[in-house]
Amino acid sequence: MSLSKYELDTINRLSAQLRRDAVKLTRYGDYYEGTRHLEHLGIAIPPDLRQFIVCVNWPRITADSLEERIDLEGFRLPGKHERDKNLWHVWQANNLDEESQLAHLDAIIYGRSYICVGSNEDDESTPLITVESPLEMTAEVSPKTRRVTVALRLYRDKDENGHVVDKATLYMPKVTVWAEKRWTGSERGWVEVDRDEHLLGRVPVVPLVNRARTGDRYGVSELQDVIDLTDAAARALTLAQLATEALSVPQRAVLGAEEKDFVGPDGKVLPKWAAYFGAIWALENPDAKLHQFTAADLGNFKTIVDHYAAMVSSVTGLPLRFFGQNTANPPSAEGIRADEARIVKRAERRQRAWGGAWEEAMRIVKRIQTGDWDDDLQELETIWRDPATPTRAQQADAAVKLVQAQILPVEAAWEEMGYSQTRIDELRSMRERQLAATDVLARQINAYRQNVTGNPGDNNTPENDSGQDTTAPPAE
Repeated sequence: MSLSKYELDTINRLSAQLRRDAVKLTRYGDYYEGTRHLEHLGIAIPPDLRQFIVCVNWPRITADSLEERIDLEGFRLPGKHERDKNLWHVWQANNLDEESQLAHLDAIIYGRSYICVGSNEDDESTPLITVESPLEMTAEVSPKTRRVTVALRLYRDKDENGHVVDKATLYMPKVTVWAEKRWTGSERGWVEVDRDEHLLGRVPVVPLVNRARTGDRYGVSELQDVIDLTDAAARALTLAQLATEALSVPQRAVLGAEEKDFVGPDGKVLPKWAAYFGAIWALENPDAKLHQFTAADLGNFKTIVDHYAAMVSSVTGLPLRFFGQNTANPPSAEGIRADEARIVKRAERRQRAWGGAWEEAMRIVKRIQTGDWDDDLQELETIWRDPATPTRAQQADAAVKLVQAQILPVEAAWEEMGYSQTRIDELRSMRERQLAATDVLARQINAYRQNVTGNPGDNNTPENDSGQDTTAPPAE
């Protein structure tokens, strides 16, 4: 089946946009993977010296250190305290514990990633949720509603004959179209393969945007501020490698000697390296003079690399110790909290921004499940794990004080302790069983006291004149 002119024009327009973006995005990916070498930086390295190339992977430290603090724990419906079991079931069924980490990491590296929601043919009650890379997917965002108006995913797959085929998925407000590019046969170019008339009235694609601005809804890579400093450090480390080989060993000079003075026991002239590293420095030639130069001090390279590391720390908010600048004494708990204040706040900002994206995805999930848009879900809340790293003792002490002061209930204290929602559900069941057992024991004690004293409401232990407990069972 042929695509409409609008659908074909949209695919071609978004394909061109995706190719333009791929040039810049691939560069960020190369820096994260550590495959960006000095020859890409405009430095001519002779082939014999390529083994000395060093690329310090600060971009990966920058991205991973932020992503490691962002963990989604569930969704809470308005007026509810516990996590919604239905939405969490959809989350787990789509392996989003693992996949969400990929989406967050891509958003940090490339500036954005995408969440796609669709119906599930095998289980209509569990819609499909996938996360996509901006290297394969792009979208247009309405400047009025801030929502996606159309989105396209380009990828390659194999057909039944094992041939690689270019495929596309076009997402629109009322329909999703699958197409593939054909080069032979009666139909050539982009040809429709299947379509889903979902009639959502909304594109089932939600972007996860990093550092969005009012004038730029497509995001900025977290690596952008680190790349130039990483290049500078790579140059310094490469020069340090060369200087270590050439200048770190004291150089020696022999003046007034001849080649015949360096003859081995077999009568053959010694190779230069053997004469240099050997102990043949006692010469019979009275005119020969030996001199040793002082080895070069390579401390300047450490100074400049430490300076670059400090600059990376300042622009990323990461503690300087993340870049190898360790002190002799380990930091205290309060020192850690102060040191990580900026990275914790950055993680909280990402949680707030990305929480809205995941909530929108879950509203689409509910729409697919029920067939209607639920206005109450506008107040849907995302539950995130605390991005800070307080000590266990600090968490427990704060939670106990809040519960004792009746500021928080016990279950809220579990959240403050950083327990996952699955663990909280287990603790809730254990506490209910414990309370039930305690209640049964209390009733048994009251029944025993009633039999002994005849007073069912008396919870005090009666004593006789001698001060002994009269309700205690007789000794055997």
